[in-house]
Amino acid sequence: MTDRGEMNVAVPAPARRYNRWLGGKDNFAADRASADAIERVFPTITAAAVQNRRCLGRAVGYLAGECGVRQFLDVGCGLPTGRHNVHEIAQQIAPQARIVYVDNDPLVAVHARALMTSTLEGKVAVHEADLRRPDEITGAGLVHDTLDFTRPVAVLLFAVLHFIPDDTVHAAVRELMAAVPSGSYLALSHATFDPLGDQTRAALGTFTEPGAADGPFLPRTHEEITALLAGLDLVEPGLVSTVRWRPQLQPEADQTLGDHEVITYAAVAKKP
Repeated sequence: MTDRGEMNVAVPAPARRYNRWLGGKDNFAADRASADAIERVFPTITAAAVQNRRCLGRAVGYLAGECGVRQFLDVGCGLPTGRHNVHEIAQQIAPQARIVYVDNDPLVAVHARALMTSTLEGKVAVHEADLRRPDEITGAGLVHDTLDFTRPVAVLLFAVLHFIPDDTVHAAVRELMAAVPSGSYLALSHATFDPLGDQTRAALGTFTEPGAADGPFLPRTHEEITALLAGLDLVEPGLVSTVRWRPQLQPEADQTLGDHEVITYAAVAKKP
């Protein structure tokens, strides 16, 4: 991850690399080279990225629909996609829904402010901040101007926590969830090497080494990710592969992919 306010196009950035896998054009040569290098070692990474995005859509639809959530805080939101962004899904169900997008990549902020337009009844805001410093999010005036922290908020942490180091990640999640009231939700996805064989695990391990040119990346085990959900009530089916999290909610969900092809867990949990 880059520091907030800085954009070095010679260094791959997670949001721009993810954009590459999703077929977007908002990326640079370093991002494409990094994305392609990972794909050579793990050929289903593009499918994994697509399924992560679809799982996010199902989670938002579930939260806005069945759970009646009207406020969303999407941290590490990444670059806007052509359709099915969080605010579009939520506001299609509830036009009055309010969404704050947060990312530390300046390019994300520029594109999101230009493209993320709200319904008249709702509100969409974009805040540039870093999850490694959660007070930049929980204490921001723009965030509080958009969201009412006395009412339930869905905190979305999709494909972002695996970029946060062990000495920071638990505190970041705790601080975000401490800021929202009872009845709020945490929805997350997180990369894992759990389903991989030794050979693929070793090959991908070169991308997780400290100081790797592709940036920090910390896949975690099922047990480690479960620990990030401590104190929250897991929604069925619990912490499962992205392709196993309520696929019935989405006609285009691909249930033919195996866990070893998407290597990402997902979960939704409620704050008691």
